[in-house]
Amino acid sequence: MKFLIAGLGSIGRRHFRNLVALGETDIVLFRTHKATLPDDDLAGYPVETDLVEALEKHKPDGVIIATPTSLHLDVAVPAAKAGCMLLLEKPISNTMDRVDELQAALELGGRQVLVGFQFRFHPNLLRAKQLIAAGEIGRVISAEVHFGEYLPGWHPWEDYRQGYAARADLGGGVIGTQSHSLDYLPWLVGEKVDSVWAFKDKLSDLEVDVEDTVKVGIRFQGGALGSFHLDFNQQPPEHTFKVVGTQGTIKWSLADEVLKVYRAEKKAWDEYPVPAAFERNSMFLEEMRHFIALTAGNTDSLCPLEDGIQVMQLISAIHQSSDQSQMVSL
Repeated sequence: MKFLIAGLGSIGRRHFRNLVALGETDIVLFRTHKATLPDDDLAGYPVETDLVEALEKHKPDGVIIATPTSLHLDVAVPAAKAGCMLLLEKPISNTMDRVDELQAALELGGRQVLVGFQFRFHPNLLRAKQLIAAGEIGRVISAEVHFGEYLPGWHPWEDYRQGYAARADLGGGVIGTQSHSLDYLPWLVGEKVDSVWAFKDKLSDLEVDVEDTVKVGIRFQGGALGSFHLDFNQQPPEHTFKVVGTQGTIKWSLADEVLKVYRAEKKAWDEYPVPAAFERNSMFLEEMRHFIALTAGNTDSLCPLEDGIQVMQLISAIHQSSDQSQMVSL
């Protein structure tokens, strides 16, 4: 199979390395040469700067879209029309304006999308989803996420002010950039979000023109309540979630990579660590393994476009709620 990668920043390079690690070497690079990373590992691979020509000339089976958020659909729509399977980084766009165009292109090309929410491939979260679905903590009553990181610490080798996360024109802001939890919390609970209230602001001393702090309250369709805290400022970083049920509690922290489950009948915590060989790239590697199988036609997407649209609708509702100071129903 042949793959085309659009965007060779940090996540594009990761996807490139993982493709190669999994034995895929028929790779075409579509790029603007604006990436600040060295090109040593890209030597020998064909480079194209015109997307239409790249699609017609190379006819890739799968396209990996790792461009800035506001540019995603500029690649996704023509690639879908050309019949390519898509690994589309999150969020799928910065607005809903052209999502219907992407849906029509996918129908025309007959292919699928894998949205790049890699936490769906994290072993702790997979186990948590299984335990919640099996009723191990009873009926879910509430769920919450805290996700705070210091933006300049993400990529110390580059000026954070120039990255997409810091710039409104590239679709940045903490809500979209840290939208992983907006995807995985409803996925864990097994219910869509019904309504939202939110506060967002630019509160840190960072030189960004986007929101860097947000507090969100939600009600799930089944009645359970939830919340999100997202920020670009916290030091040290913190990424945790907790789900409370009628018969117990599940909690997790990225820092220690241990899922903890309290079962009321036992009155004790059980701990589920990640496998010994697990490291951060493992979930990206599993995501890529799934995308290769998807491109080969051997499976269906574990995070289809419809799930990415639900996250976009939630992002839109968060902005609307904060801007209009009111609760928003989805």
